[in-house]
Amino acid sequence: MFEKVLIANRGEIALRVHRACQEMGISTVAIHSTADENAMHVRLADESVCIGPPSAADSYLNIPAIISACEITGADAVHPGYGFLSENARFADILDEHGITFIGPSADHIRLMGDKIAAKTTVKRLGIPVVPGSDGAVTNDIEAKAIAEEIGYPVLVKAAAGGGGRGMKVARNAKELPHALSNARTEAKAAFGDDALYMEKYLGQPRHIEVQVIADSHGNVAHMGERDCSLQRRHQKVLEEAPSPALNAEARAKIGDIVARAIEGLGYLGVGTVEFLYENGEFYFIEMNTRLQVEHPVTEMITGIDLVREQIRIAAGLEMSFRQEDVTFTGHAIECRINAENARTFVPSPGTIRDFHTPGGLGVRVDSGAYGGYRIPPYYDSLIGKLIVHGRNRNECLMRLRRALNEFVVDGVDTTIPLFKDLINEPDFMNGDYHIHWLEDFLAKL
Repeated sequence: MFEKVLIANRGEIALRVHRACQEMGISTVAIHSTADENAMHVRLADESVCIGPPSAADSYLNIPAIISACEITGADAVHPGYGFLSENARFADILDEHGITFIGPSADHIRLMGDKIAAKTTVKRLGIPVVPGSDGAVTNDIEAKAIAEEIGYPVLVKAAAGGGGRGMKVARNAKELPHALSNARTEAKAAFGDDALYMEKYLGQPRHIEVQVIADSHGNVAHMGERDCSLQRRHQKVLEEAPSPALNAEARAKIGDIVARAIEGLGYLGVGTVEFLYENGEFYFIEMNTRLQVEHPVTEMITGIDLVREQIRIAAGLEMSFRQEDVTFTGHAIECRINAENARTFVPSPGTIRDFHTPGGLGVRVDSGAYGGYRIPPYYDSLIGKLIVHGRNRNECLMRLRRALNEFVVDGVDTTIPLFKDLINEPDFMNGDYHIHWLEDFLAKL
């Protein structure tokens, strides 16, 4: 087992990793920018190293500085959390060259799944259903038009190296297609340095369902059910729940088994998430994330399994602490992402938190690095923390969520708490009847 883990991240996920390490008897090293010198993850870690100025490019994305921090402190492993360098194959390679373990999958698997075209081709070969579309990159507008006519409009043009909704445009007919291609190429080039595009059939009102998987180096593979991430704004997840209100036990077991067998065939190592669009009883592959997800706590709440602990065990060469037959799903869990943003305009609201009171009680978990007097810097994402609640069933979970939101106090900055208070009173949400466009429609009404 590792003696010292450097956490190459900040905020609530850095704290989450620190806590798992502490429970395993592993020392931790926090890295931080000058803007984060008073952050909670810096205060609680066994050691801390300042790696640069506020800009993420000069600090949390500064690979030489992070390697230096590892060497200075003697860290024998790095946990990247999510975001930043968590899906950077070059970072994983450099750590390996320095004899430092990357707590995550191999660099080759990160590269493979980071290329959306190669990923789609690979998972299709492994038996995972995919959205009808181009087999590879679309090289010109004439080819794109032919593919669109074959699969039928509307079509979705997507950046091959994309993510987070960037480089993604919809063409509802042949007249809109050239404009969609041109805009997607420009956006993809600016965001990812790569203007390669591919095309898929655009689904009207699908749900966004993702399956959590895990595999070790001893041949053990398991799925841990699904999460429903359909409540999104501009392709960014806002609220997640598990299990999905749209799936029954049979559908869950079927897609879980398909994904687990594919991951085994891939030779994957660690935790990962395979994401799908789900419509009319059919699953269509979107992408695979080769890292821990922001919404992993809802899976932990319904399974009782610590995903970060399992990540660390697997990276250290140990077996998973459970098998597929040990995975049981108990009750229902919902996560709300509490951001420092205006609940109506979503304008970021950095500043000093004057008062911070988190809810508690049975089935309530808050993952956050905030505290009264903490100043939210303007340089990073606006996530203050995550409110996760668990109940014996979805109705109890909703009642507990309502109570917890009413207890949650963040004074001094705007937050998205009022949005969730509105959301949980909507009949469609209460009934679990929503899709990936539902939240945008709801916000337009507000």
